[in-house]
Amino acid sequence: MESANVLMAFSLTLIAGLATGIGSVLALLTRKTSTKFLSIALGFSAGIMLYVSFVEMLVEVRTSLMAVLGERNGAWAAIAAFFFGILLIAAIDKLIPATENPHEVHTVEEMDGQSETHKSNLMRMGLFTAFAVGIHNFPEGMAAFVAALGDPGPGIAVALAIAIHNIPEGIAVAVPVFYATGSRKKAFRLSFLSGLSEPAGALIGYFLLLRFLNDAMFGFIFAAVAGIMVYISLDELLPAAREYGEHHLSILGLILGMAVMALSLLLLM
Repeated sequence: MESANVLMAFSLTLIAGLATGIGSVLALLTRKTSTKFLSIALGFSAGIMLYVSFVEMLVEVRTSLMAVLGERNGAWAAIAAFFFGILLIAAIDKLIPATENPHEVHTVEEMDGQSETHKSNLMRMGLFTAFAVGIHNFPEGMAAFVAALGDPGPGIAVALAIAIHNIPEGIAVAVPVFYATGSRKKAFRLSFLSGLSEPAGALIGYFLLLRFLNDAMFGFIFAAVAGIMVYISLDELLPAAREYGEHHLSILGLILGMAVMALSLLLLM
């Protein structure tokens, strides 16, 4: 495995993780949340993830595993790994309390001081949300890293999609922390640090799996990553996109994301 590929994959994962900082900046420096933009952007991110998972990654995994394990066993292994990825991210989501879920919709307007929620409760919410983002971003970091390691083209698109998806998570951390403490620095720092679990997940996963990384193992991981991204798209991105804006805007973003991904894959052929 070339070190240049590993470095690029890690760099893309790092950029995707630090996008939580963009969300906190939007929350701390603007007076009003652009909900229409977030709705389209989240739909766009879901479109990229869904298209690349079903059209590119699963097809590639199925072919590679069939070559290694045989036609029947390879096909079964690809499907099993895909659903294992879905179950893994679903279990992680289940462990995160709903009130601290990083995909709860938050807006800049929540910082106007009109809420009667006690500041200590808000601080607790901000800290737990940061913790939840950290846990949640671990497998996402692996997803972005493995996608970029397998194929730089789709890997860039996946990293972009995850980066867009991390922006609202940054808002979810920054909003309650800022209102509880009155400190923009603390809100930004906590939001920024929560995103570092993404590259941390990539690094830990890489060093843990490096010795086992053969064609079959890489296929299993790639299929599981596809499952993780499908779950994130259907369970988190699209519902959040609809809550931030109108139903049609989220679908428009979804179609645009799929179209851009399809075009980019054609251009890379």
